This record gives sequence, structure tokens and C-alpha cells, in this order.
Amino acid sequence: MAATGLVVIDTNAVLDLLLFRDPSTASLSAALGADALRWLATLPMREELARVLVYPKIVAQSQRLAVAPGWLLGQFDHLAQLLPVPIRCGVRCGDPDNQPFVDLAVAHGALLLSKDRQLLRLRQRLQAVGVSVRRPLALAA
Repeated sequence: MAATGLVVIDTNAVLDLLLFRDPSTASLSAALGADALRWLATLPMREELARVLVYPKIVAQSQRLAVAPGWLLGQFDHLAQLLPVPIRCGVRCGDPDNQPFVDLAVAHGALLLSKDRQLLRLRQRLQAVGVSVRRPLALAA
């Protein structure tokens, strides 16, 4: 867990946490529920989640799991603290869709949780600016 208690969670990890309730996110869910972590996000991150929730595969999974997209967005709103979009940081991600997560984590010195290979490859460069990148499973470690 980050010493500051701040965390940025990428969209796929959010889906694992809120929709799929993946066991790898159990410690993250517990930490958020106990206010041991403060989840930082921006409005564009919420908008990306809303876009992803209407992808046919996600709709099918939501229906199978009986989880309404509105409930998922409500959980995001309840758990995440929306902040202004930060300025772009000096660490660049090869996938522009991931850059907002990097920028926000760097701006606040937050732990960045992701399973995305592009983000995980940035570990050393982000560590140099005080940001840890971990898989949600590694939160318990």
C-alpha cells in the first residue's frame, strides 16, 4: 500500500473491482471500504468507464452478473474522489489512453494500480518520480 494512502486505478482494474469482483481486488476493495486508501480519478476517467460499460462484451457480462451500469457508475462516484485533470507529466506511456492515469498518479504521488502491460513497463521510470505501479493483487503484498 502506498505510504500516502492515495491510489489511481486504471479502467480495467476498476472493472475487475466493481463488475467482476475479481479475487485479486479483494484487498483493494477492503482498503477502499475502510478508508485506508483514497481513490483519485478525473472526470475523463469516469467518462471512459461509462464508454466501456456499453461495449457489447461488458454489457453481456453485466447482464450475466446482474450488475447495472448505473450502479457501477454510482460506486465509482461513491468511492473515487474526482480531481481536476493534471498537467501532463514527463513520463510518457506508449498508449495515449493510459497517459491520464500516469499523469494523475505523478501529480499526487499516488500508487498506480493496473494489469496493463504498457503501464507495468513504466515501473522504473515512475519509481524515479516517486510513483509505484502495481497489479491489484500486489496490493496485499
